[in-house]
Amino acid sequence: MRAALPDLPTVVLASSSPRRLELLKELGVHFRVTSADIPELHTEELTAPELSKVNAYRKARSAAKKYPDSLVLGADTLVYAGTALYGKPKDFGDAYRMLHELQGRTHAVVTSVCLLHLREHKQRVFSEVTDVTFKRLDAVAIQKYLVAVNPMDKAGAYGIQEKGDWIVERVAGSFSNVVGLPMERLYEEFRNWSAPPAAPSRPSAPR
Repeated sequence: MRAALPDLPTVVLASSSPRRLELLKELGVHFRVTSADIPELHTEELTAPELSKVNAYRKARSAAKKYPDSLVLGADTLVYAGTALYGKPKDFGDAYRMLHELQGRTHAVVTSVCLLHLREHKQRVFSEVTDVTFKRLDAVAIQKYLVAVNPMDKAGAYGIQEKGDWIVERVAGSFSNVVGLPMERLYEEFRNWSAPPAAPSRPSAPR
């Protein structure tokens, strides 16, 4: 059981994701929700971890302009295998393609988080990576999953918390990271947010 978090500035979640909302509630943080009204960037010039950090920062920055006295949390999740990125599908055909390409393989899920307090000129950006291995899936299994679960708002066209046992064989790393927030790391970042910086160590006197 986690210890209670210290007092934090008012927290604003810059996301309309119901999954992130539920995860943040689990930490016992009092927060408000706002949408990040900016399009997510998609470019092959950045790696998936780099791109997710940029998107998380842009979301936090957009919301922080409206709430400069609050601690804004922006997050971005990407699925990738090698250099191939799997964001939110454009349509069900695209969702089928993604699951077909990922089936029987191990891919990575990166979630980046930006904590930003604009008035205090303070920010922290970090990311966590989890490896997910899919079961071997034929066309029938993929279609069954896409009928049962709406893939359109999910990176990689799947939600591990929704019928995940139908398609996922194993997870190596943080489960909540795949859902949308790396809870273990986020708890530590919140816990240390207001901690004073460590005093520089004094050099020992010569003998």
